[in-house]
Order: sequence, then structure tokens, then C-alpha cells
Amino acid sequence: MNRQKLVILTGPTAVGKTKLSIELARKIGGEIISADSMQVYKFMDIGTDKIKPSQMGGVEHHLIDFLDPRKDFNVFIFQRLVKEKIAEIACRGHVPILVGGTGFYIQAVLYDIDFTETDEDSTLRKELEEIARTKGADVLYERLLQVDPRSAELIHRNNVKRVIRALEYYEKTGKEISEHNEEQHKRISPYDFKYFVLTDDRELLYRRIDKRVDQMIKDGLEGEVRSLKEMNIQSSATSMQGLGYREMLGYLNGEYDLERAVYLIKRNTRHFAKRQLTWFKRERDVIWIDKNEFEHDDEKIMKEMLRIYEQ
Repeated sequence: MNRQKLVILTGPTAVGKTKLSIELARKIGGEIISADSMQVYKFMDIGTDKIKPSQMGGVEHHLIDFLDPRKDFNVFIFQRLVKEKIAEIACRGHVPILVGGTGFYIQAVLYDIDFTETDEDSTLRKELEEIARTKGADVLYERLLQVDPRSAELIHRNNVKRVIRALEYYEKTGKEISEHNEEQHKRISPYDFKYFVLTDDRELLYRRIDKRVDQMIKDGLEGEVRSLKEMNIQSSATSMQGLGYREMLGYLNGEYDLERAVYLIKRNTRHFAKRQLTWFKRERDVIWIDKNEFEHDDEKIMKEMLRIYEQ
């Protein structure tokens, strides 16, 4: 039986995935499915660096700008929606291209990871959420460090949802979620895939991140977050935990000045890019595309990706 073709184009934030993904889609008759956990939200355009329709170059994009920021979004929902989109795109005779930097989401789709083991009873999850609300996220993160240090290393202490998920899994099964993920990771993919990871010199990447953040401030990130605040979206909402949003909220809530907020966004984005690279280095079957090796020439990069795709 022929397996469904799937292309993945990922890499750290600000590495330059968007432009290449559009060019690739045009060359191979593809449609793009976003693998970004924040670009799903409406009214959150600047801080997520969301692609505008005018920038899509006539390529169909999916799973962008459709969800109310008050709603939760997680890996289970993402996996279900992507599988539906892959089937739809294939029916049209096109190639699905998964583009974005959320490695855990990509892994969930690629290896069809089974999340059912801890899904049904949400009592413990609600208890942990209450602890996060009343005592703070750090209390849960410290607990995770004790029971599953490997997961704690890969999950940011502010990513309350994933910290809770890891703790919930441990409490319910007595096993580390990192161990479970490794077991799941040994699964055979149902797809005939090419998994490209775009990378670049660390210093160049960090400079691009700083420049992008400066541009977001110029484009009105403060006003965007102010509008979300006026919509009475809880600061604990998944959407408001996004990079740029939680730091700007701190400023709007009077915790520090704007200069500090900008510094924090840049620093936390650099840390995030570092964690993304750590994640992709642990993945198997990836094809690294180092922009340095192609003299930062998109045409040469595209030629190499097409050569590999057509093998």
C-alpha cells in the first residue's frame, strides 16, 4: 500500500521557514498546514508573526487565524485537525506541507502518537491547574524536576499546560512522560515523509530574533496585547502564554517598564529557539539544511530540498 506523502519544513523561530515553504509548495503542488501553536488564534497577528493573505503567493494555508483566544488549543486538537487537513489536501491531489516550529506537535502527527492513556479523567488536571493559579507555575515545575528531570529540561517552566500534562501522566501511570514519548517515538510513521530542519549560525539567528522583536514593537504589539486585555482574556489562557504576549502583559499590568518587556521578549525568544534546536536534534529521520552551507542563498537551498524530495 502506498503511504501518503508528507513534507515537513521546520526549524527555530526566525530562521526563514515562511518564504521557503511557499516556494516549495509552488514547486511540488503543495498546500501548507501551519504547525504553530499560536498562529491558530484570531486577533493575534503581530506577536505571532502571522502570515498575511497578501504574502501567501496563491498557496493555500490551513490552521491559521481560526480560533478565539479564549479557547484552549493543545496537541490532541492539533493532531485531529491536521489528520483531517492531510486527507482533504490529498483528495485534491496536492502534497500536504507541515510548516512551523512546534516540534511536539509535528511529532504527534508524524508518528500518530497515542494520547488516550491519560485523557479521560480530568480531576487531577484541574487540581494541578488550581495549584498553578494559587501558588504559581514554579511550584509545579519544581515538582516536575523531582519526578521527571528529562521532561523538565525540555519544557519551559512557564509552559504550564505541558508541565501539568507531564505531572498528570506521572501521577496516573507512575511513568515519566519522557519515557512514554520515547516509546511512542519508536512507532513507524504512517506517512512517506521528508522532514527538513532549517538551521543557521546561532549568532545570526539571535540577531534576526532581536530585529524581528523590534519590528513587532514598531508594528504595534503593545496595542495588540492591550486589545486582548480589553477583551477580558485571562492571563492564564493558552493564548496569553505565547511569547511576546505574556511579557507585554507584565508591562501593561505595571510589573516593569516597556524597555524591560522588550528585553524579556528577546531573551525568552532566544531561549525558545535554543530549546527548539535541542528538540530537533533528538528527532530521528530529520534532514538538516544549514543555511551557511548554501551561502544563505534560497535558490540553492530550494534546489537541494527538491533534489531530496524527488529521490
